[in-house]
Amino acid sequence: MTGKGDILFSYSSSDEVILQHLGMQLKQMRLNRNLTQGELSRLSGISRSAISDLENKGSGSMNSFVRILRALEKLEILNHFISEAPVSPIQIAKLKGKTRKRASGVSKRKSDREESEW
Repeated sequence: MTGKGDILFSYSSSDEVILQHLGMQLKQMRLNRNLTQGELSRLSGISRSAISDLENKGSGSMNSFVRILRALEKLEILNHFISEAPVSPIQIAKLKGKTRKRASGVSKRKSDREESEW
């Protein structure tokens, strides 16, 4: 485990390594709640083998991941993914009065508007 502020992943980390670490974190959360994979399976509605694959191989679906987090009462960790980047006051000033009110639609090319002589 790393301390607060330490970065566990970097762009040089392979996807496989990242997914394996996420699986290990899920397993640790399950163990901290003193749940077996079978009990978590019943709570989440996901098969025990799917939970095992997530924990040990880092393979599974986003749906399974969210369902497990919900069953473990850890959905709040997803809030870190949803936070919006702050907009600078300069960007706000530049955008003021330039917000779009409607879509312009698809413009037709000149060749599409001209009828064929065929």
